[in-house]
Amino acid sequence: MSLKETINTDIKKAMLAKKKDDLRALRAIKSMIMLAETEKGSASELNEEQEIKILQKAVKQRKESADMYQSQNREDLAEIELSEVAVIEQYLPQPLSEEELKAAITTIIAETGAEGPKDMGKVMGVATKSLAGKADGKSISTMVKTLLNQ
Repeated sequence: MSLKETINTDIKKAMLAKKKDDLRALRAIKSMIMLAETEKGSASELNEEQEIKILQKAVKQRKESADMYQSQNREDLAEIELSEVAVIEQYLPQPLSEEELKAAITTIIAETGAEGPKDMGKVMGVATKSLAGKADGKSISTMVKTLLNQ
């Protein structure tokens, strides 16, 4: 079942259960998917990688909004954004633990033949592609820096 079909099913369930917060987040995801599908030059159906990118973008936007609301002492609005993040994260693949991330990046460093910090770009290119959806760019970058500086 594609993400779009899953979201449609979950929207119906949220409507029946009268879960307004879940419904708002699910409708936002559905909207983002539909926009991506109708974009000029895109395929009519999204692949799994594109769906994950859309979900990651939605999570990132909501976290940034929540941070902004909290800095402005608007806890009520921040709470709404964070509840949407929780709903959206259910559809993302389980993120890698720090140990799993370290092991994956160590393997990538060995494959690329990187020897030090000067090879960070080479490692990051491969790492961001292979770990897409499993870890965010910031944690990948931090781990690569740490491992290359050893």
